[in-house]
Amino acid sequence: MMSAYINKHFILAVLVLAGLVSCRRIHREPAITVQELKRHVHYLASDELEGRYPGTPGDRKAAGYIRQEFAEAGLNLPGKEGFQTFEILLDKKPAGDLHFRYDDFSAVQGTDYTPALFSSEGQLHAPVVFAGYGFDISNGTSPWNDYRNTDIGGKWVMLLRGSPEPDNPASRYAAYHDDRDKVIMARDRGAGGVLLITGQREDFPAGDPRQAEAGIPVLYITPAVANHMIRAGSDTLSLLKTKLDSLQRSLSFELAGKLDAGAGVEEIKAFTQNVVGYLEGSDPVLKNEIVVIGAHYDHLGLGGENSSSRRPDTTAVHYGADDNASGVAGILELAGRLAAIRDSLSRSYLFVAFGAEEHGLLGSHHFLEEEPVVNGKYTAMINLDMIGRLNKKQNLQIGGTGSSVEADSLIGLLRENRSFSLALSAPGYGPSDHASFYSRDIPVFFFSTGPHLDYHTPFDTPDKLRFEGMKEICEFIFDLVIRLDRMPHALTYREAGPKQGSAGRHARKVSLGIMPDFAGVVKNGLRADYVIEGRPADLAGMQDGDIITAMNGKPVMNIDDYMFRLSQLKPGQTVHVEIKRGDEVHVLLIQL
Repeated sequence: MMSAYINKHFILAVLVLAGLVSCRRIHREPAITVQELKRHVHYLASDELEGRYPGTPGDRKAAGYIRQEFAEAGLNLPGKEGFQTFEILLDKKPAGDLHFRYDDFSAVQGTDYTPALFSSEGQLHAPVVFAGYGFDISNGTSPWNDYRNTDIGGKWVMLLRGSPEPDNPASRYAAYHDDRDKVIMARDRGAGGVLLITGQREDFPAGDPRQAEAGIPVLYITPAVANHMIRAGSDTLSLLKTKLDSLQRSLSFELAGKLDAGAGVEEIKAFTQNVVGYLEGSDPVLKNEIVVIGAHYDHLGLGGENSSSRRPDTTAVHYGADDNASGVAGILELAGRLAAIRDSLSRSYLFVAFGAEEHGLLGSHHFLEEEPVVNGKYTAMINLDMIGRLNKKQNLQIGGTGSSVEADSLIGLLRENRSFSLALSAPGYGPSDHASFYSRDIPVFFFSTGPHLDYHTPFDTPDKLRFEGMKEICEFIFDLVIRLDRMPHALTYREAGPKQGSAGRHARKVSLGIMPDFAGVVKNGLRADYVIEGRPADLAGMQDGDIITAMNGKPVMNIDDYMFRLSQLKPGQTVHVEIKRGDEVHVLLIQL
């Protein structure tokens, strides 16, 4: 939890930066105008803000600008002067007692070896077992188990990365090539640490700092180091790999010497913020129904390997004009337009510029996890993400239309006499902040003009945007808001597809039916933030807030462990799930 001292000075810094941009104000029009949309985008996507990467001065300047715009529109500023601050993980770097000595050979950190970003901190002096690709594949006609008849308890396990068929996406090995999955496989069998053989220094994997710790030390080593260690026997690394790829069966063995090595990583964190502005409705009852109108304002900064830039080898300002200065400009204009008619609004409207969306929807997750910034019930969420590329060949995309009973008819009333056509999509889940609300049974609308070749590159610049199209989209959303405001009752939620996305590298065939804690708030377990009614976990008695600690007797320490455990299960199987509920421990039998 952030201390009051840090919170106070963090907010002060943002307010100071807000003051630096306030001198640029021009007369505000209550109408939605191309001029003001341009003004917002050109500032938010300027060189000065350097890509709005979370925790940077550019990020704080953007937040200050948005807050100032909310204030000048006449919105109330709930939270801490309109800010809702939170801490995020930006990166990890090697740290701790780093050393690597194999008999009389010493390796150099950063040149010969480096810790994996998902490594746990620890030291181990133990024998080393070469275990091929680290496979345990029992399906098919040719099983392959690199651990059969091999004792790896408390030892270092040396593994080849990838698979024998790296260029074949349809390979039977495609589901078994992931580095972290291999480490968990070895950990489950008692390994004390893992060595993953990779290329030379420039080929050490950049890694994803958001991956959770593996529970044991993990080091990437170069082929030269691996070869030096293996040569004590009769084979070389290249010969072993050739044999493995040809025979496709286990060739595991214990090396002659012992390895004394240590691994560890240090987390690099920063504070960022959501920015909130509030319009209270005039009806004494309906004002307690709150419609959230949001857009994320963060972007990729200067790009680079650990960002989601599509040009990871290019270090340059990623302006993010469409993604998502366009959406922020939209909510700023909608805030001004609605504030001008506040006395006629029955319901309340909460405008939120979310931080750290590009890091995994962290801003919207934090917004919903914390105490509400205003009293009332969120009855709908309208999300604007990338609305700047509307042209005659593109439709305005509206997602989430299946998440409420009334959505299709509402949009049907609004689509006439528009210069653009609509492409409607029913699912409530999607790759933006509205997904966090849909997972809480809140109806959503997701507005976008869709991806393009400049997406997540330095070329997403203001000159590429169609501001007339943005104005038309904002006017459409304004009309939708007025329709929502005049309804006699709130939107009726209904489920429209899954409440979480795919598991990325894990091709999951089954689901427990929970919304897991993706942010990793709980350590040494995985919290079920939300248990979906009627799904396997719910039927077995799991409750919101339960912490999963093991599945079928194997530990679940975090979201990555959970996804890996799910990938090992099949439909129809019964799984034993150990949970903590407060101070109590329970075992649930869940039928998949």
